[in-house]
Amino acid sequence: MDDTRSLSLGFSPCPNDTYIFNALVHGFVQPRLARFDPPVLEDVETLNEWALRDRLEVTKLSFHALGHVLDRYALLRSGSALGRGCGPLLITGKHDYPRALAQWKIAIPGQLTTASLLLRLYHPKCENLVIMRFDRIKEAILRGEVDGGVIIHESRFTYQDLGLRCVQDLGEWWESTTGLPLPLGCIVAKRSLSVAVREDISGAIAASIAWADRHPDECLPYIRKHSQEMQPKVVNSHIGLYVNAYSMDLGDDGLHAVRELLRRGAEVGLFPPADELL
Repeated sequence: MDDTRSLSLGFSPCPNDTYIFNALVHGFVQPRLARFDPPVLEDVETLNEWALRDRLEVTKLSFHALGHVLDRYALLRSGSALGRGCGPLLITGKHDYPRALAQWKIAIPGQLTTASLLLRLYHPKCENLVIMRFDRIKEAILRGEVDGGVIIHESRFTYQDLGLRCVQDLGEWWESTTGLPLPLGCIVAKRSLSVAVREDISGAIAASIAWADRHPDECLPYIRKHSQEMQPKVVNSHIGLYVNAYSMDLGDDGLHAVRELLRRGAEVGLFPPADELL
């Protein structure tokens, strides 16, 4: 294929992604071997589902979804959300709920999210799962529609304000079980693109992050445009938690963590064993 043509790009409207891609989207940094169409911003579960249909050439994914599409998409070394103290939380409210966790009706933010994978690894007998958008889960718990929910993104910073409580920090469970950082989300590119182009795109994403680190205030208009009602302190906490050294480059430690997550997911039959990541 002609790698110089314009490529489709998708990522989420969450502050970590708009922070990472701001400079790339606005032309402050550019890949040498590729160019992009105007990006499509969608919630990560939509992007996960699109990847199953090969819709975008470069896209944000949950690492759970990556396990299903590794035959067609290659992991990029830059742009990932991976770290410590940043995992999804299993929370509940004040209403009555079944004593045994396996009997709970639990909301999850998408079938292909890493949050749902972690819940399955943490407690495989939890099978009464309800899929809903991540931003509806807290309210569903408060209304008693579900006994608990797995929250991600900015919800982990605000759930206590509503009187909700954490049952299990799934990231903390992962870290204590494996000793590894937790892989949450990643950027992938189609394997039909040449290795040189994929590496060039990854380098451009790293350069976009470096630009944002040097000009954080200049990123704010784009971030706020898409974060909508999120409070400034929550935006800053979000970026500080999910954009880190692993976002610049996964490195050996990060790749080891990804392989372990995918190994465990394959072990419980969620997707085929991983072969080649990059």
